[in-house]
Amino acid sequence: MKSVRLHGTGDLRIHEEPAPISGAGEKLIRVKSVGVCGSDLHWFSEGSIGDAKLERPLVLGHEFAGETEEGQRVAIDPAIPCGRCEFCERGHPNLCANLIFAGHGKTDGALREWIAWSEKSIFPIPDSISLDEGAMLEPLGVAIHTVDLGKLKAGMTVGVFGCGPIGLLVIQIAKLSGGANIIATDKLPHRVEAAKRFGASHALLAEDSLELDMIWAATKGRGVDVAFEAAGTQEAVDASFAAVVPGGKVVLAGIPDDDRTSFSASTARRKGLSIKLVRRMKHTYPRAIELVSKSLVDVGSLVTHRFPLDQTSEAFRVAERREGLKVIIEL
Repeated sequence: MKSVRLHGTGDLRIHEEPAPISGAGEKLIRVKSVGVCGSDLHWFSEGSIGDAKLERPLVLGHEFAGETEEGQRVAIDPAIPCGRCEFCERGHPNLCANLIFAGHGKTDGALREWIAWSEKSIFPIPDSISLDEGAMLEPLGVAIHTVDLGKLKAGMTVGVFGCGPIGLLVIQIAKLSGGANIIATDKLPHRVEAAKRFGASHALLAEDSLELDMIWAATKGRGVDVAFEAAGTQEAVDASFAAVVPGGKVVLAGIPDDDRTSFSASTARRKGLSIKLVRRMKHTYPRAIELVSKSLVDVGSLVTHRFPLDQTSEAFRVAERREGLKVIIEL
């Protein structure tokens, strides 16, 4: 089978390798669609993500869908929690102490023709969901978990700082959850326009912190009840803390390039803010499938670029340049 391995920063190579053999409790999946995620770009651009470093040629890809050997169309949760540790038993499998995750560390991901994966992390999808949409269920699951952490209530004012795929999905979920005034910002004009299309009440260009003045105007000087940061930049973090109301919540979903996030302690303390950080997702795939199958959330329109497996390097460069919205590799 063909696979694509990352050998070093910006160095993706196609290999011919034996197909994997499914073990106990696993199914063999023919991979059909793989999304390029921001965390994949950290591996590609830096050879690392957070404190995890590239130690061997790694197959990336954790947003994916495909077909079982029996022909069943499925989406795959890239996380396999142990189910036995303290955190799994508390209902937090995303915090599992022994978590296996596709395309991370020692576990190869989905940029290959076949993958063997745990049956517990495989979800059948209806015919109404395309395989590209199936691959988008993973980022949708992250967005659902992100909004869950914000404890959003009907009628609240919401800020979304960063309008890449996760931010655009957060906008949609926040609107479904009753967000009455959703204010979105991004540095890229085409993403600001996308935020308008996906339901933002106000979509603002983040430029020299002028968006804060516009946020005050849009909220009549009050600010936002919940700020969702999905850009992974310090500017977006600062704007989130500045824009949120006293007693509000800041939910940090972005992954910073230098593995460090900071905020003004006096601002957070004086406002009495609750701060949450997003660790992937938990128990969200059934909800994601339901939302897409009933056309309550649009994931398909986020896909703006498609490439075959042998053009994976170009696909990553397009994603790295932040062209369009979501890049998909089809096998």
